[in-house]
Amino acid sequence: MVHQSDAVAVPAFESEPLADRMRARLRTARRAVDRRATATRPRLRQRPARPADPGSPNLEEARERESLRQVFQELGTSYRRYRSQVGGPVAPGLRDAAYNFRAEPSLTSLVTVAGFLDELKLLD
Repeated sequence: MVHQSDAVAVPAFESEPLADRMRARLRTARRAVDRRATATRPRLRQRPARPADPGSPNLEEARERESLRQVFQELGTSYRRYRSQVGGPVAPGLRDAAYNFRAEPSLTSLVTVAGFLDELKLLD
């Protein structure tokens, strides 16, 4: 029988699956993207509204992609900080995972990138 005082405390973030942790980061990033999109700024001059490009993604998709990019950039900042302290070569496979994310931003490709950083204990 294990007594509660004998149990090793595991931080909550380590017990959550990586995909769930990335979804939480995406939700936070999405709120920031939405706030920026709805922020009001004084306009120097009014421009006529441009008609929507039929080939462009809708507003929801654009905000989702921006959220993905924001989280990806945060991961990149953490990794660059780590590399500046430790040095050494880029983690094997990380560069390809980053290229794949840039080519097709998605939760799946973001989780792949995050997996490399999680192995290095860089995610909080």
